[in-house]
Amino acid sequence: MAKTFRIKRRVQFAETDMAGVLHFATYYRYMEEVEHALWRCVGHSVMTLDGEEYIGWPRVSTQCKYFAPARFEDEIELVLNVAEVADQAVTYEIAFMLAGRRIAAGSAKAVCCRIRQGTFEAISIPQELRTQLEVYCSRRDD
Repeated sequence: MAKTFRIKRRVQFAETDMAGVLHFATYYRYMEEVEHALWRCVGHSVMTLDGEEYIGWPRVSTQCKYFAPARFEDEIELVLNVAEVADQAVTYEIAFMLAGRRIAAGSAKAVCCRIRQGTFEAISIPQELRTQLEVYCSRRDD
């Protein structure tokens, strides 16, 4: 059974619109925040030094569906599952929970890339990173 990764996040005033509702773009920042927290939890970063070069994870697709609003001072639980670990990419699914109810659902697909002098080259996910991601994965590309 795959593990889920969870963090809690309180909605800040600056993250809301004029009606006091969490601004739609902030959901994407929260998705990135929970992804970064997962990487820190497994001892890495979304920018991992590999010798003299970095491995990074640029997104190639994202989406978010909204079901109910979150407001200033609400405490949201972000629940991240790794939906798929493929050869060069990982897909995350994030549930936004408020008082036990799902208020939004997002997903993001990121490609493992070697970063050289500001350019990106897609590479196979290194085995150490793959192993750490697969702990949270519900399906794999074997």
